[in-house]
Amino acid sequence: MKCKMFRICNCLLVAGLIAFASQFAQGAASPPLSGSYQVLQKIDRGPQSRVRLQIHLTNHGPRDLHIQRLTLWDFSHPDKGATCACPLVVRSRTSADMTQEFTIRRPEYELWKRGTQPRLVIEVQMPDGHRTTQAVRLERVFGRRAN
Repeated sequence: MKCKMFRICNCLLVAGLIAFASQFAQGAASPPLSGSYQVLQKIDRGPQSRVRLQIHLTNHGPRDLHIQRLTLWDFSHPDKGATCACPLVVRSRTSADMTQEFTIRRPEYELWKRGTQPRLVIEVQMPDGHRTTQAVRLERVFGRRAN
């Protein structure tokens, strides 16, 4: 009887450890920052487009994020005009909205219209003063219609 009870306890302990480990792995795999965008305005200028985006960022992490710079960067290098300074603090477990303008190639915008998610590279200043970057795929939110 004691042997049977010991096996049951061991099975329950192992099952509990597996459940805890899977939750921990899922938490570690989820990105601390997610985002969405809405195109407010688009102006074509030759082979480029000037887009004004409403960006919504959500910080899922345990500490505040001190954002210094944003870059729209989907190809081998960012376009000139695709980077902007953006001093913004996104508090832990909250969201922040901002409006930013970027200059991108027109074919890139056409890909967005067909469902490609733009990548936003965010430069974050850490508490120790070092800066790090994080890439976030932005999901499109449909609302106001830009050209």
